[in-house]
Amino acid sequence: MTALKIPTLVELREAAARIRGTATRTPLLRLPLEGDGSEIWLKLENLQPIGSFKIRGAVNAIAAAKPEALAQGVFTASAGNMAQGVAWAARKLNLPCAVVVPDHAPATKIAAIERLGGKVIKVTFDEWWEVMMSGVYPGLDGLFIHPVCDQNVIAGNGTVGLEIIEDCPEVETLIVPFGGGGLSCGIAAGVRASGSKARVLCAEVETATPLSAALKAGKPVEVDYASSFVDGIGGKTLLAPMWPLVRELIDGSIIVSLRQIAAAIRLLAERQRTIAEGAGASALAAALSAQAGSGKTVCVVSGGNIDFAVLGEILSGGVPG
Repeated sequence: MTALKIPTLVELREAAARIRGTATRTPLLRLPLEGDGSEIWLKLENLQPIGSFKIRGAVNAIAAAKPEALAQGVFTASAGNMAQGVAWAARKLNLPCAVVVPDHAPATKIAAIERLGGKVIKVTFDEWWEVMMSGVYPGLDGLFIHPVCDQNVIAGNGTVGLEIIEDCPEVETLIVPFGGGGLSCGIAAGVRASGSKARVLCAEVETATPLSAALKAGKPVEVDYASSFVDGIGGKTLLAPMWPLVRELIDGSIIVSLRQIAAAIRLLAERQRTIAEGAGASALAAALSAQAGSGKTVCVVSGGNIDFAVLGEILSGGVPG
């Protein structure tokens, strides 16, 4: 992997121009809460055409690539949302697209990838992680679009930060789900480039906490990982190329439980009439945990691609096992 740097304001604006007309400028809405004095705002990236922020980075990365690099198509390694973003962008350009997915990827996301024309290759989590690290899979010769460690992917994600500061310049804290760091670092770069002093905190799920472990150790370390209905965030370790950006841009991590995330999904459905997947609701769960402090807070609802059976169990008061 090539060395990464913090996207500049010029790069972020170029990304915004490339994705305009494909990615939606999503709304920033206040969450109706009474009685506790909280002021929580929601950046609803679940309203993107593919139901996730990933369309921003995928479209920007493919649009920025040289034509000769795209001659044999594109592929990525993703649990589902980046796969949909890459497949969406590839279909627009009539490019072949393949996706390597872990065997626990939700059926909803697999169906969406295939609907968008992507070829799905299911492998074990360990095999999938190896593709993430190497960018290589036997038989796939197209351009590998890394879901996290790609300068143009990060810049595309950073357009979320630009929009938040434009719409709510007085925001004090942003909370972003932490998967690999591409979204959180992109947003933090956008916040910084806009001149804002807002904190950027990340939400992690208790079943996989590579960010908090890295911040504590001062370097990426391996952590225990368990799959759960929160499939869009978490991993065995923080990817090494992301560490310099994370160390400089991210102000901390908030770990939340599966039960807290399920409760946040129910609250979003009840109060905002919006559907979030587990990762997408993690930022709200972190805000509601009181670990982020008070003040005007923006939670990034990163995606809404959740299996209906899982959603039904959660809305009925359960926590999927």
